[in-house]
Amino acid sequence: MGLDRADDAGVYRVSDEVAMIQTVDFFTPVVDDPFAFGRIAAANALSDVYAMGGTPKTAMNIVGFPLGRLDLSVLRRVLAGGLETMREAGVVLVGGHSIDDSELKYGLSVTGFVHPDRVLTKKALQAGDRLVLTKPLGIGIITTAMTAGLASPELAARAVRQMAALNRSAAAVMADFPVHACTDITGFGLLGHLAEMVSGSGLGARIYADLVPVIPEAVDFAGMGLIPAGAHRNREFREGGVDIAAGVGRLMPHILFDPQTSGGLLISVAPGSADALASALRKAGHESAAVIGEVEKGPEVETLERIRVVPRL
Repeated sequence: MGLDRADDAGVYRVSDEVAMIQTVDFFTPVVDDPFAFGRIAAANALSDVYAMGGTPKTAMNIVGFPLGRLDLSVLRRVLAGGLETMREAGVVLVGGHSIDDSELKYGLSVTGFVHPDRVLTKKALQAGDRLVLTKPLGIGIITTAMTAGLASPELAARAVRQMAALNRSAAAVMADFPVHACTDITGFGLLGHLAEMVSGSGLGARIYADLVPVIPEAVDFAGMGLIPAGAHRNREFREGGVDIAAGVGRLMPHILFDPQTSGGLLISVAPGSADALASALRKAGHESAAVIGEVEKGPEVETLERIRVVPRL
């Protein structure tokens, strides 16, 4: 699995029992604290392996650092944060590479493993599946408010905890359920990543806006116009395949297209197991986990490979 089909990571079959998962991700800081940034960037990079149903095992640091503009103590804190997250994930740091760059960048190249028969992809949706989301939306709006100095210290700390939280336990929980497809929600937002799942599938999806977990303060900030540019780009790119009902309200589309940093997993699971999966996720510490929609196959051609957002179930 590689360039011929866009997915969260590449997969190479080593044997009948082992497949290797490879992914890479890095970005510029989303928070001011270097240690927190390192933790968030590492969690974000590891997430793609969890989304494929695998277990990350080794990682290499990727660093761009502005020598002469930032003190090396900043880099040490970034790397320490990343290492703490890797240790939490049971991942071994085996190397890395750094360059002199105009701005700070950090991330990981990650290798993980999975049984070939247990690889999860974006494209294996089944009609009737329920869609389960493990983390609340709105983190892009919150970090925009943090940059503007409008987020309280308590909210900023909560946002950092959410971004730094691994999808490790969520992946472990879903392994015990009849999951057909999975992806993690990052820069394209919920609707952007869901659009990737339905594209080419012959299926559509329905999202119940009232069931989607949202960071409460994100709604208030969206009402103030604190919408990240990425949310507007996501909406412009995907709105042709999304039908949003009038009753959804004017602010919710911004949140559904909001780019997430180290967001949760979006899981497509057999309908009879959805509520049990959401409950098990909440018991495992994913307090906002919820069933937010379903995969559907409509009788009319125009309903296929489209996303419909409606107010309530």
